[in-house]
Amino acid sequence: MPRLIYDYTKSELERVSLSPDRFRRKLKKAVSNLLPYEMELLQKWLVFYTDNRPELRQCISELQSDHKGVC
Repeated sequence: MPRLIYDYTKSELERVSLSPDRFRRKLKKAVSNLLPYEMELLQKWLVFYTDNRPELRQCISELQSDHKGVC
């Protein structure tokens, strides 16, 4: 079951990726909903997904500064 939440989170992030503000909100929501090992998977996916999207990478760095060690 938790795997479904992880997959849903990825699809939601992909869907809102055109808006950095919405992406940031969905990412913050994911931090509160996912288990620690799922966050590790999400972090790896985010590095891959935001490779050519610098505006989204900024959202990730902001999240890391808000939640040290979470993402």
